[in-house]
Amino acid sequence: MGGVTAGVPHRRGGGPGVRMQLLAGRFARLGAMALVLALAACRRPDPAAAAPGPGARPTAPTPLRFQTDWYPQPEQGGNYQAEARGFYREAGLAVTIVPGGPGHPVLTGLLAGQAEVEIAQSVDAIIRVGAGLPLVMIGAVMEHDPLAVMVHADSSVQGLADLNGRTVMALPGTTWLGYVKARYHIDFKLIPMNFSLAQFMADPELVQQCFITSEPYFVGLQGGRTRTFLIADSGFDPYRVYVTTRRVLRERPAALRAFLAASIRGWDDFTAGDPGPGEERIARLNPQMTRPFMAYSVAAMVRYGLVAGDSRRGESTGLLTARRLREQIELLVRLRLLAAPLGVDQVASFAVLPAALQAAALR
Repeated sequence: MGGVTAGVPHRRGGGPGVRMQLLAGRFARLGAMALVLALAACRRPDPAAAAPGPGARPTAPTPLRFQTDWYPQPEQGGNYQAEARGFYREAGLAVTIVPGGPGHPVLTGLLAGQAEVEIAQSVDAIIRVGAGLPLVMIGAVMEHDPLAVMVHADSSVQGLADLNGRTVMALPGTTWLGYVKARYHIDFKLIPMNFSLAQFMADPELVQQCFITSEPYFVGLQGGRTRTFLIADSGFDPYRVYVTTRRVLRERPAALRAFLAASIRGWDDFTAGDPGPGEERIARLNPQMTRPFMAYSVAAMVRYGLVAGDSRRGESTGLLTARRLREQIELLVRLRLLAAPLGVDQVASFAVLPAALQAAALR
């Protein structure tokens, strides 16, 4: 989940992500979504795969639909930067960015054939694959999810282990809840996320799920002060990922390869260059996204190494590694969210990553 102000949601929680996964409700729809996917799947060649011969006229850009996980916001900034700066166009693509929202649960647009690529949290994608859906991760949006919990600055909570016996507002069914309880041998009272800060502001003892890039800023606007604990620091460290279907990967690899390369370029430009073009596009589509807030959000992404990760640990923008995915699969088995282990090749493909990242992915 992310920024909320005056009771109006800007995004949802992840778990993520990374905030996004109402697993129980979604699993009830898995069978129906699989059927929709089968019915919606119509084969077509990948226009980006055919190079024009000598003297041929330039081909039209290849269309590709990219479904985000919430309304336009800085946590999708690299993609909006790639659109605004023309990186997708230079890569031969005509990318349509389709905003998510409360009426678009994660991965349903992809499964319904309404998009070719979608954002999700890696553990959520793994769970879907374990349930039999033909999904595949192809690259990282962020090396580390912004998912966190926040407490009031004067709270006695000094870490996640101190949540024992507390009241926590979060999205029921999200994976991090079970992980934190098992990791620290604790329990706490859960109240459902209502995408408002009103209850947090009124209750100095309440703990609330948040994005470290978002909610603390809005609490500050209302005169509050917070401390935050990044869930990734507990050992529950999923990626935010680009997900496609096996059919799209098989039929449109060139378009996916071009999309990933341009998106990585967009993210590096957004976080290490001038984010202005992407921020302008976001603000035009979602006027609640102010420039001060977006500056705060980008600064938090950089401060916590969310997008590019830590180069000393071999992390870089867009990279998925087999090692981390194996760790996440093993964790989900221990949490009994997967009935049996899966192979990395069942949940991810490194084939359309930029060549410079493919060797690193297998380490």
